[in-house]
Amino acid sequence: MHGDFTFDQSLAVLFALVTALANAVAVATQHIASTRSGQRLTGWRLVVHLFRQPLWLFGWVALTGSLVFQALALHFGPMSEVQPILVTELVMALLLRRYWIHQSLRNVTWIGAGVTCIGLISFLAATAPSGHANVPTTSAWIGPILSCLVVAAVLVAVAQRGSSSRRAGLYASATGVLWALEATFIKATTDTIASSGFAGALTRWPIYAFIVGGLLGLFSEQAALHVGPLKVSQPFIVIVDPIVSVVLGVWLYGERLRGGVVHTGLGGLGFAAMCLGVVVLTQTAPDSMEAEVHRL
Repeated sequence: MHGDFTFDQSLAVLFALVTALANAVAVATQHIASTRSGQRLTGWRLVVHLFRQPLWLFGWVALTGSLVFQALALHFGPMSEVQPILVTELVMALLLRRYWIHQSLRNVTWIGAGVTCIGLISFLAATAPSGHANVPTTSAWIGPILSCLVVAAVLVAVAQRGSSSRRAGLYASATGVLWALEATFIKATTDTIASSGFAGALTRWPIYAFIVGGLLGLFSEQAALHVGPLKVSQPFIVIVDPIVSVVLGVWLYGERLRGGVVHTGLGGLGFAAMCLGVVVLTQTAPDSMEAEVHRL
């Protein structure tokens, strides 16, 4: 990256990686806890069963931690750097599958994980995202917020018809857009708390936008997971989120990516490689968290 890579950006990278790890732990623990019972539970019986599972409750602790760590990462570094790093959640989930659950994974899955990491590093090294001191005015938010909401609404509307895979892909794309928008609200809320304290944050709009944005993202994500296979929804969410995040970082916060034909080209190739790795990883990883032997 740039020679002026700052200590704050180092903290941003660290907290982004910890966020990815916390997300991976949350998904793994809650999936295992929710499938531990051999019974097909639904409704309140399922809720009671889950609340009796310490592992499921620990998953919520991990989710809370991931939110705190993401807020810190976005406070210290640019969105266009932090959000792409969260893709490593998929790689960390593989490590948890292998060394915690003792699940056998295919070689091609590890190759996909490696390509994802190499692509991510190449993108960040070539584009060197920087600049997060700019504080957007209230009016500056109108365009980005409306654009994201309109795009997400159109995707959700189109997702009402079609095959399960098509619907899952559209809902997942809407989720990626909403999570990117939510990242801007997290960043704005954290910055407001840092400057005005928690009491001051309650008198500003970002914290309420953060709550509403989080609910919209959750509903969209649950719809994506419900209507179609995870192998379709997961890559769309993971790929769309950083793309929109980079756009919003540049648009709202005046973040900069290193220009020039060479750096832009290498950055584009790196991002494309990262996306390819994500697709390979998600398509070849086991469908469940059960310890099974998967052969080539």
